[in-house]
Amino acid sequence: MSSPTGPASGLPVRMPRPRQSGRHRRPEAAAAPLGAPPLVLAVPGAPSDGARRLAEDLVSIARSEMPGLDVQIGFLDGDGQEYPQLEAVLTRAAQENPERLRQAAEAAKALADEAAEAIAAAEAAGEVVDEVPSVPTAPTDGPAAVVVPLLAGPDSAQLRRIRQAVMSSGSAAELTDVLGPHPLLAEALHVRLSEAGLARADRARLFTVATAADGIILATVGGEEAAQAGGITGMLLSARLAVPVMAAALDEDGAVLRVAEQLRSAGSARLALAPYLIGPEVAAELISAAAEEAGCAAAEALGDYPAVGKLVLAKYAAALGITLQQASPAMR
Repeated sequence: MSSPTGPASGLPVRMPRPRQSGRHRRPEAAAAPLGAPPLVLAVPGAPSDGARRLAEDLVSIARSEMPGLDVQIGFLDGDGQEYPQLEAVLTRAAQENPERLRQAAEAAKALADEAAEAIAAAEAAGEVVDEVPSVPTAPTDGPAAVVVPLLAGPDSAQLRRIRQAVMSSGSAAELTDVLGPHPLLAEALHVRLSEAGLARADRARLFTVATAADGIILATVGGEEAAQAGGITGMLLSARLAVPVMAAALDEDGAVLRVAEQLRSAGSARLALAPYLIGPEVAAELISAAAEEAGCAAAEALGDYPAVGKLVLAKYAAALGITLQQASPAMR
């Protein structure tokens, strides 16, 4: 148990890691701008403990990339108690927005006064002030929140409901695009396939897996539109694995089986199903049923792969015009 002044006696104290030196040190994460609106993660699908843990894991990843970031979770089908409803989260953000802006203005003024006092003290001591320290300015307007849908592709039905929740909340929140297509999602798909033994893990070292697939079904949700959009990430995945990849919508009758037949007719003998999904969008049984219908094994959904959390933050930052360090796919 901790006291107001620190951990109780006998407990280990976690000290901050020293900044790594050298040319190749990892850049320090940029802190959230003064008075930045909250990032609201819109979670589709049926609420569950698993969906909440996943959302919390992604929130932790986003916060590690931008310390001080206010992230909140809203469930599209929340019960208003254990699982907060998206609309209620946004309504509260709208109510708290004036106070957030007021506090940001006070903090900016305090920083400006502190900088002015430091300059005056330096000049009084006869020091030459060559550079005036920059002082952050507080926002005077902007969205009450930035809503990021936890969707890899354009599921029009889910997006329509998220958009309706934003409008109904009266929050003047900004809704971003879905997370894909993006090379980082192709990387995540590659990793999930390799974890299941369905793809070689490292093309550079020519590591092979006896059960590696020679044809990939990219499973999406959202009908034909989502399948077409998934095809872009599918091309990126195909380039990584050097095997054909075709997208199919899980919620379109017979689509997965048709794609499986197309791949087999083109010469693919060992197929694998790669869910182009974060996880909460559909029941896990739907993925396993589709894999069984296609007669192939399936990888896990993208889940809490770090790139997903980074893309959530990237959508938020882009909406506010914040520049982040560019992440690049790791596996080649």
